[in-house]
Order: sequence, then C-alpha cells, then structure tokens
Amino acid sequence: MYDSRSRKAEEFICHEEILETLDYAEKNKDDLELINGILDKAEDCKGLGYRDAMVVLACEDPEVQQRIFALAREIKEKFYSNRIVMFAPLYLSNYCINGCTYCPYHGKNKNIRRKKLSQDEIREEVIALQDMGHKRLAIEAGEHPTLNPIEYILESIKTIYSIHHKNGDIRRVNVNIAATTVENYKKLKDAGIGTYILFQETYHKEDYEKLHPSGPKSDYAYHTEAMDRAMEAGIDDVGCGVLFGLENYKYDFVGLLMHAQHLEDTFGCGPHTISVPRIRPADDIDVEEFDNAVPDDVFKRIVAVLRIAVPYTGMIMSTRESKKTREECLALGISQISGGSRTSVGGYVEEEKEEDNSAQFDVSDKRTLGEVVSWLIDLGYVPSFCTACYREGRTGDRFMSLVKSGQIANICQPNALMTLKEYLEDYADGETKKKGEKLIEERVAMIPNEKVKDIVMEHLNELDRGARDFRL
Repeated sequence: MYDSRSRKAEEFICHEEILETLDYAEKNKDDLELINGILDKAEDCKGLGYRDAMVVLACEDPEVQQRIFALAREIKEKFYSNRIVMFAPLYLSNYCINGCTYCPYHGKNKNIRRKKLSQDEIREEVIALQDMGHKRLAIEAGEHPTLNPIEYILESIKTIYSIHHKNGDIRRVNVNIAATTVENYKKLKDAGIGTYILFQETYHKEDYEKLHPSGPKSDYAYHTEAMDRAMEAGIDDVGCGVLFGLENYKYDFVGLLMHAQHLEDTFGCGPHTISVPRIRPADDIDVEEFDNAVPDDVFKRIVAVLRIAVPYTGMIMSTRESKKTREECLALGISQISGGSRTSVGGYVEEEKEEDNSAQFDVSDKRTLGEVVSWLIDLGYVPSFCTACYREGRTGDRFMSLVKSGQIANICQPNALMTLKEYLEDYADGETKKKGEKLIEERVAMIPNEKVKDIVMEHLNELDRGARDFRL
C-alpha cells in the first residue's frame, strides 16, 4: 500500500500507485477544464501533487503547453529571479565494484583507465578549479570498499576546504557518493558538506534490479532509502534525481515527485535540489541499448512541470546538455548549472585524451567557465557563486521557510551580486567585467530594501579595494 510517511522504499515509492497515476493521467490528458483548474491552483505557487503534475505533463494541447511554460517562467522568476548558481564536479576516483549497465565505471569494464587521486593531486585539481573562479564543488567517486572508503572521502573534503590559493577558495563541497549508513552520513555532516546528492537512476524496482545486476547498488531498498538515513543523520540538504532515458520518463517523473513528497511528509523538508540528467554516450556504453530516450520537446516540458510542482526546490542541469538546451531550460526552471566541467579523474590539471577513456560520460557543453559566465550575462542572468545560506546555517527547513515566505530574495540576490563582483575582479576578461559590472549596477538599483541596498553598495566598494567574501 502507498504510504508517503513510510520508511520502506516500496511503500513510499509504490509501484501500483504509480501505475494508477499514469492510467489516471492518460484518461484525463484531454480534459482541458480539469487541467486548467490544476494550473489555476498552481498559480498560488504552492506546488502540485504527483497525480496533478502527471496529468499536466501528459496533456498535448498546444495552448496548455504554452500556459505551462509561461507559468514555469513566472514561478522561476518569483523564487529565483535571474540568479544562476555555478558549480563544478570533481571526480576523485573511478574505481567501482558495482555492475551498473549504463555507467562506464562498472566493475567489469576493462577498457577504462582506472585512477584515484592522491591528496596532493586533489590539491592540484582544486587549485585549477579555483583559478577558474569556482567556489562550489560536487565531489564524485565510484563505490569501492577499500579504494574509496568513507575515510578517503572525509580526508578529501578536509583537503579541499584547506586550500586557499591567491583569492580562491572552495566554500561549499557537495557530495555525490554511494548510499551509505547513518553513521557515515553523520561523519559527512561533521565534515561540513553542503548537499548530499544521490541519483535514484530509476524508481522502477524491477528495471532498477536489471540495470544493477551486481554490487551494493543492486539493493533497491537500501539505495532508495538513502535520503532517509542522510536526513536522520542531520544532513538537512539532500539532492534527488533520475537518469532520464533508462526507464519510461513518465514512471520516473511520478517516482521523483513521490520521493519529494515522502521527504516533505517525513522530515518536514523536501529535497534541496532535483537534477534532470539524460543518459549520454560513454566508454563501453551504447545509449541505443536504452529505448526510453526523452526528446528535447518532452524534456523541456518535464523541466517546466517540475518547476511548477516543486517551486521551492533548486533544479540542476549539467554539461551533459547542449548550450541550446541549457539556454531554453534556464528560463523554465533550472537554477544551477555546471561550467567548464571535466568528467574524468584528474581532468582539470591534465585535459583528458580520447584514448584514456576515463570520463564518466561525454560532455555536450564544452565551454570554459569564463565563456559560460559571459553567456549568462548576455542572457540577462546573474551568475552566482554564493554559498552564504549553507555557511550561515540557512539549510533544510530554515532555508525552505525563507523561500516560501519570499524573504530569500532579500538575501540571495544581494549575495549573488557580491559574488559575481568577486568573480569579475579576480577572473573575468575585460569585456566580461565591463558588461558584468553594468548588470550589477542595474540589479543593485532594483533591490527593494534600502538598508540592504546600502550594505551591498558598501561591500561592492570594498570589493573594488581588494576585500573579499562578503555575505548577508
């Protein structure tokens, strides 16, 4: 039976309930009165349940789809304004004992060049990332009990936070590693991580087990219940996601919203972020083996309906997607993107050669961070390197309460502008700096609170004089 508050995976992600939801959506996808009523309700910006969201996603009516896009843009602007948070992945090790059929790290792949970074090599990678201007990282590692134990991850986090190079430092380390124990999540919490990220890949249990034939990740329940253990351990911010293309996207769309509902109902706070990766080519992986490809037009609708359904949740898009797709989806709900990413171990210091075969997946958007920042400014967005909420303890339900009340706008926009100013002073070329400062000037004038505006202007002047790291 479906129970959103259950701690059992097969009850809070209920196969029968998902099938009933999909059937309901199929039967009602042409009921425009019903669907417009759902969208009327969504205009209150309080989100949608998985069943209503699925009906909206299933509707093929062109006018309804235009309304979906317009509402998604409106909600995105209301809660996130024009800020886009920047981050980069840092791959520590590609040693892995799992048998995931869609990932080149799988234990039986003999083609891939295996590598694990030493602490000295991590320092070199971090300095390279700092020299780009990054302040926020997401560390990644394959699952291996002896080569990538929790002690290695904890030591790596400590190393990353310890490195201060010129004006560069990493202020937030998010962690994307395999499902683990409450005890280990407590250790990650104590190490000062930001968000714990774990992709479900697919919520379809039977297909999940086929896709994960061996290794610890093959345990569907243990993997699916990982966020519960993380939050039980005190990690307020968790990040969910599925790999679109593995399973029918409608099934995983419902499962993803069920998971978000479960976390909200059980812990009083849903996921901090939702990621929307699509499967990409990689060594030893033929994407044509997976016949659930999500076309671009459907993908944009998924992003838009997710934004409507979970208006307070950050949404992440990586360099898996092309410049064109990222640009279209930024307006529809994406609030965080990576820039200048490398998906190979050690790829920031020494660019990967094709014959090395050590990347986890092919990157579509190969631009540098500087090029991405310049592009965002041209589009009218404020590239944000802010990590203030995490460092000020505004996480979990404390962060969500600020978002839901609308008060976060008085914090995030000023912090975004100040961190952009830092980036422009330390890393930008002349043209980017000129247009970035013009954008900052325009946006400071729009800050509604005069006291906040005065503080920001004072800090911007101090940044001009060489001071760094201001935050509200």
